[in-house]
Amino acid sequence: MSPRSQAVVSLSEMVNGQEADLFALMTSKEELLTKNGSPYFKVGFRDARREVTFPIWDNSPWTIPCRDEWTPGNYYKLRATYRETDYGPQLDIRKIREVTEADAADGFDPAMCLPRSRFEPEAMLDAIEEIIRTQIANAQLRKLIQSVITGNRQALLDCPAARRNHHAYTGGLLEHTLSVTRTCIYLADKYAEYYADQQPPLDKDLVVAGAILHDIGKLRELRQEPTETVYTAEGTLIGHMLLGRDIVREAAAAMSDDAATLDPELLLRLEHLVIAHQRLPEWGSPKPPMTPEALIVHYADDLDAKYHMMYAILRDDKTPGPATSKKNILMQQVFRGLEDG
Repeated sequence: MSPRSQAVVSLSEMVNGQEADLFALMTSKEELLTKNGSPYFKVGFRDARREVTFPIWDNSPWTIPCRDEWTPGNYYKLRATYRETDYGPQLDIRKIREVTEADAADGFDPAMCLPRSRFEPEAMLDAIEEIIRTQIANAQLRKLIQSVITGNRQALLDCPAARRNHHAYTGGLLEHTLSVTRTCIYLADKYAEYYADQQPPLDKDLVVAGAILHDIGKLRELRQEPTETVYTAEGTLIGHMLLGRDIVREAAAAMSDDAATLDPELLLRLEHLVIAHQRLPEWGSPKPPMTPEALIVHYADDLDAKYHMMYAILRDDKTPGPATSKKNILMQQVFRGLEDG
């Protein structure tokens, strides 16, 4: 297959019956048996917005190349026909080879095969930094948060928010963090006004800081690989809440010789926000939210994650009728609405 044999299209843009050249990441290869005992391979290919999983039967001309040459985690150029079937989308492969350096001229970039946020990561990070400048009055707290952002800038641009379930794609952590932070700003303003006589008063600076940093430990908990996001050893053994507290403590320690040293109680309250934001021990929190600020961050975080799950269920579930299947991450049906007529 010549690198310039015909126009290259995105897998996610292909329609039923269309034949085209495309670039894709091989995500999986399983050797299985049919009900009558015949061997076959189940393979997966994806770009940023679509994954296609389909069989390579034992009588296919691709059986031996699949067995001996195709490797999950590698990128391929294919000529194939995209088909929508009763068993889901599939590819009828005509030609396939691994990508080469020359394919960059046709637009190949490994990032084109990784799921990504709908929003530009740089713009989301700029929005978070604008919030730090305008919504946090405490100079010491503002300096600590900015130091964490600056010291982890590239990791923040790339990191997903989870291995799966919600915002599990490049830029997902920023998308989730920005959304949670905006919700927290609204709730902090609302409750500070509504409970103006609260003692001690609700600390909006602390709410915003906790929202920005609540999942910062995921930078050490998760690592992106070509075919999936995996847990690091630290993530497996410690988890992102305590890793996040470590990051906060390290940033505070770096300020210890500075006139802008963070007040010890404020630091303690910020650490609590980070380690309590998932509330329940079975979700990994060593402590429940024990301050009003931590309560706000917990529910803003939980709402944002669950709303994204419900959004994805409505987007992806193909069950006919007014409600989705309950075979999903929320383990419940989601009501779409009554059909017209």
